[in-house]
Amino acid sequence: MPTVLITGAGRGLGLEFVRQYAADGWTVIATARTPERHAELATLTKAAAGRIKVHALDVTDHAAVDTLAARLAGVAVDVLINNSGTMGAQSFAGQGMQAQRFGGLDYEDWAYQFRVNTLGPIKMSEAFVEHVAASLQKKIVTLSTVIASIGSNNLGGLYAYRSTKAGVNAIMKSMALDLARRGIIAVPVHPGWAATDMGGLNAPVRPQHSVAGLRQVIAGLTKEKSGRFWQWDGKELGW
Repeated sequence: MPTVLITGAGRGLGLEFVRQYAADGWTVIATARTPERHAELATLTKAAAGRIKVHALDVTDHAAVDTLAARLAGVAVDVLINNSGTMGAQSFAGQGMQAQRFGGLDYEDWAYQFRVNTLGPIKMSEAFVEHVAASLQKKIVTLSTVIASIGSNNLGGLYAYRSTKAGVNAIMKSMALDLARRGIIAVPVHPGWAATDMGGLNAPVRPQHSVAGLRQVIAGLTKEKSGRFWQWDGKELGW
């Protein structure tokens, strides 16, 4: 069976990815900053009879990323899902469009979001590129957001989150071009406005529906679809 590596797997969409891939018999490598704090991940791991391997990992700790990649040397990763992400101290769930507003920006928090949302995925991809290249599917997927689409921005605000996710979109586009010769497919994806801690519990898309849709998008990725921006329902988004 194929193998998927998922960052930020302790809760939200990351946890739902773990649940669905494991249920379909995949080998799941799940990472979280503090796995011991996530009881539901532990329950899934226990029930999966060895199909889920959990590792502690903070994607902003580049030495730790390299250490994990070395520890997993020789393991082929069909799909690398860069799921870890943050809106920092001010989230849409908490403050809505008042979050990260002009004139009220926290620049240290913005730098932290940049380390998680933008640098985290490229570091993971560089560290695990050989693992992905050794697989059959050869896919690198980063969770982005429609909020990162410059063409779709008609509300303003959310400066830190928009810019860090727009940055990772640019990274994924370049990665698709740079890794094409190795047969690797790279895309950013929008999971919809999902009902998670980040999106808020009143968001219209249930996590299980978002992840089910994203898994269909991932399964259907081809070289022709690499370097393009996809939504959870299969719609292509503009930059």
